[in-house]
Amino acid sequence: MLAASLRSILSEPRAPGAPAWVWWDWVLVGVMLVVTVGEAILRPDLPMRPLAVAVALVVVPALLWRRTHPLAATAVGFGGALVLLLPTLLGDVAEIGLDSMVVVLLLPYSLYRWGSGREALIGTAITAVPVSLGLALSGTLGDVVGGTTVVVASFALGAAMRYRAVAHQREVAQVRSHERGELARELHDTVAHHVSAIAIQAQAGRAVAATNPSAAVEALAVIEAEASRTLAEMRTVVRVLREGDAAEFAPQRGIGDLDELARMDPAVQVARSGDLAGLPQPLEVAVYRICQEAVTNAIRHSLDATAVTVQVTGEADVVRLRVHDDGQAARPATTGGYGLMGMAERAKLLSGTLSAGPDPAGGWTVSAALPRSVAP
Repeated sequence: MLAASLRSILSEPRAPGAPAWVWWDWVLVGVMLVVTVGEAILRPDLPMRPLAVAVALVVVPALLWRRTHPLAATAVGFGGALVLLLPTLLGDVAEIGLDSMVVVLLLPYSLYRWGSGREALIGTAITAVPVSLGLALSGTLGDVVGGTTVVVASFALGAAMRYRAVAHQREVAQVRSHERGELARELHDTVAHHVSAIAIQAQAGRAVAATNPSAAVEALAVIEAEASRTLAEMRTVVRVLREGDAAEFAPQRGIGDLDELARMDPAVQVARSGDLAGLPQPLEVAVYRICQEAVTNAIRHSLDATAVTVQVTGEADVVRLRVHDDGQAARPATTGGYGLMGMAERAKLLSGTLSAGPDPAGGWTVSAALPRSVAP
């Protein structure tokens, strides 16, 4: 299980450093170069000082590539550490190397933070060679335990920061996916509602065009207005979907806008009762959109319906809504459509319930109960 988790973390795409971090890396390297030169001057008794200085002057600049090429930087850093160990291994030479070489401990962190899984595996093997030899040469248990702890902590910190960054990216992706789903529902509800109104008015205008031209002109005016509203709302939603475009914010639809549903068809009647004041905006939007979708479905799919009633009632703890039409109940085309799915999801998001189906008294009924308290 642990191996699978590590593979999942290390298989994520590498994230290059931001420009601000690039400047910090340059500052770090500049400071460490000054420290290296200063230490070399202040320690004339250092064994094999030219070799120690040369290795340090190669290793320190490699830190500039620790984000974009962590494996190469690790190879340079710990390869340099191995070079400094060779005189001690092959001859009777005291430990050499500048204290500034401690910056190589940044490389295991960088390897697990920005490297791929393959790079992390190879880099760990590269790191293990000089670290193991150096700890073996130390000769004391305390140095072995302390050195091992420091190196492992560097690896662990890099993996932890990698996991945190990946988790944040996934959370952002989930939030974006949720928001796009909400916008998709809004777009579907808006288009379905207005297009249904346009179709109804077009049918009415066509029916009276020969006998009552003025009524046909009025129907065309309604079609023009509905089409303009549809385009405006679609542009608002699409503008939000386009990253980088400034969105135009407008008041969300609510219970007070339910009377607009009656414009779709004279058969639609809207009634409100109970306490509907001070409702949270998400609840108001959900009530409007569910009623809008239910009315749209009733007009488009009901057979021989003569009346569509919308009833919204505010109670102490919940807001109940009921949309009923007196048409025939059979609606095979809507059983798996996006409309019913969207209504159910809206109710679920607010911890409410929704049912839709044939009414025992005849016709088709959509009913929902939504809690008045909405979690932020």
